[in-house]
Amino acid sequence: MGGNGGQARCTSDAKPKPGKTGWHMKKVVKALLHSLGYDIRRIPRAITGIPDAEFYKPLFSPWLGYAEFKALRELAGPDTLVSPDRCYVLYTLTKQALGLGGDIWECGVYRGGTAALLAELVASGRDPRQKLHLFDTFQGMPETDPARDVHHRPGDFADTTLAVVRERVGHDDVTVYHEGLIPDTFAGLESSQIALAHVDVDIYKSVLDCCSFIVPRLVRGGFVIFDDYGFPTCPGARTAVDEYFENRPERPLVLPTGQAVVIKCSGP
Repeated sequence: MGGNGGQARCTSDAKPKPGKTGWHMKKVVKALLHSLGYDIRRIPRAITGIPDAEFYKPLFSPWLGYAEFKALRELAGPDTLVSPDRCYVLYTLTKQALGLGGDIWECGVYRGGTAALLAELVASGRDPRQKLHLFDTFQGMPETDPARDVHHRPGDFADTTLAVVRERVGHDDVTVYHEGLIPDTFAGLESSQIALAHVDVDIYKSVLDCCSFIVPRLVRGGFVIFDDYGFPTCPGARTAVDEYFENRPERPLVLPTGQAVVIKCSGP
């Protein structure tokens, strides 16, 4: 039955498809690096011949120091743990909120870096009645929930004081300090109107307390920026936000920066 005695012909001279071996090696190397906590990304070619080309990395990235934000980011400086892209979100929404008629709040001040940025914006605004309210223990993290706040302990971020922050922020004519525990420090502010709140308190109970007090007092079109929402070190923050807004008309907009933003779309 043919010249091979009826046996199926077997050959080992088949050649791999062009590029297949290289693709397989890249996949193996990439998987190995991922297991070690590294990643491989293609570096895009520099774009020239367009306005502000140096800020395209590869997309337009104004948080790298575009226009007036450069000076404001430098003002926040080393006294903030908030990255430049998150500072830019805070800057942009605060600029818009200044025209809404309410005050600006920051819950979780730490050493005053972002508070200094906010104070500069409020002081340069057109409404002399507008105030910046700053809430913090100024002594570190309060009690935490071990089941929800798995990466935080009481006393975290204790390397600060009210005196240090007050000197750092300046603008005493527009800045009001509320030292102590949230929500105790909200007492007496029930009639407040809030244009923007920057919530950077990390832990479940404090975030939930901020939601419960602040959101009903947001002016229409006002903002809450939850700085910690998407970070794996702050799972309690995301849980609190998701629980609070589960049955409300507003929906948290989750950003690739790790923040979530809520825009007030209706009355209380």
